[in-house]
Amino acid sequence: MVDTVKSVAADKLIDRVAEYLKTSRSIESPPWSQYVKTSMAREHPPTNPDWWFVRAASIIRKLYLLGPIGVSRLRAYYGGRHRPGMRPPRHVKGGGAIVRRILQQLEKAGLVATVGKKGRVLTPKGRQLLEQAAKAVASKR
Repeated sequence: MVDTVKSVAADKLIDRVAEYLKTSRSIESPPWSQYVKTSMAREHPPTNPDWWFVRAASIIRKLYLLGPIGVSRLRAYYGGRHRPGMRPPRHVKGGGAIVRRILQQLEKAGLVATVGKKGRVLTPKGRQLLEQAAKAVASKR
C-alpha cells in the first residue's frame, strides 16, 4: 500500500511539516506575526506562538492537493465568517500579506515555484518533503 499525503490525517501531517520548517530554519516568522490577526473575521491574533509555521505547512499541503493555486484562492480558504454587528454574517478573505510572505519564503527555500499567471506549485523538493512526512506519520499509526 502506498502512503500518500491524502491517506494520512491532515492535522498530524501539518504538525510534522511545521516542526520540520521550524527546526530547519528554512522560513522565519516576521516580528509582526505575534500581533497580527489572520483575517478580518477574527477578533484576536492566534494563540499558538508557532502559528506561522503551521500556516506554512498548511499552505504546502494545499499546494500539493490543489496546485497550481494563487494567493487569492488561498486567502479565500483561510478566511472566515464575519459577523458585523446586527448585519447578516458573510464570508471574508484571510490576510493577503500573510499568505504572500509565506509563499515568498517557501520560494526562497526552494519548496515552491511560480507557474506564470496560474499561481504557485510545489517543486520536487517540496513534494519529497511532504511525502516523507506522510510516510513518517503513517508509520506511527
